Amino acid sequence: MKSIGLITILFLSLQAVPGQGSSVPAKTAAPVNATAAGSPEEMAKAALAAHGGDKLKKVHSLVMKGSVDVSAFNQMMPGAFSTAISGEKYFFEIISAVQRLKQVYNGKDTYSSIEGFSLPPVTSLGFPLLPKVGDKGYVITALDSKKKQKGFRITTPEGFYTDFFVDEKTNQVKGYESAYDVGGRVVTTSVEINAYEVVDGITVPKNYSQRFDLGSMTAYASFKTKTIQINVPIEDAAFALQ
Repeated sequence: MKSIGLITILFLSLQAVPGQGSSVPAKTAAPVNATAAGSPEEMAKAALAAHGGDKLKKVHSLVMKGSVDVSAFNQMMPGAFSTAISGEKYFFEIISAVQRLKQVYNGKDTYSSIEGFSLPPVTSLGFPLLPKVGDKGYVITALDSKKKQKGFRITTPEGFYTDFFVDEKTNQVKGYESAYDVGGRVVTTSVEINAYEVVDGITVPKNYSQRFDLGSMTAYASFKTKTIQINVPIEDAAFALQ
């Protein structure tokens, strides 16, 4: 039962929220003014350019597949993951030897294999926000003063945010962090990017470690991507609801 619980916790903490509505952005401290290292807007534009610039903004589909190791309660569970994004539609799945977890959004409705829980749109948090730099409604601000790293924050029109941390030499994103409210409890997730892969002129995170602080416990996941495909045709059947 603990093994099943491990991967369930990972799925829920990936941005799980109760019910069928959207999740609630967490309340955070107000951002501070930009430092001499550059304004938040300048850093965001530099990071976008470092990952492909206009090529990244024009991506209309992305497929990623690989392995994932989940760790919590002093247990490790190996598995596989796959993600497909086509416009506003997306598919996310984690498969282990004992459990399969899946969520699909077909552009209108959402299906989740965990009844009563669903992820917010995958484009609302994390690296998929980077191509939104310069788009209307996506606000770029400075990081909170407590975060002693070079970077910037992107907030979506719905109020979700991601803090991006960038490498001072390459301007590439080296990690990011988000927080959201789940039933009155703030969940924080942070990512450290370990390796990139350049595909069609676009620099995509390939291997990364993710930490989930659930308040009462902490879970970890290590993702190793084996396949990255950009702008490939994806049939609508891939986003069919179960």
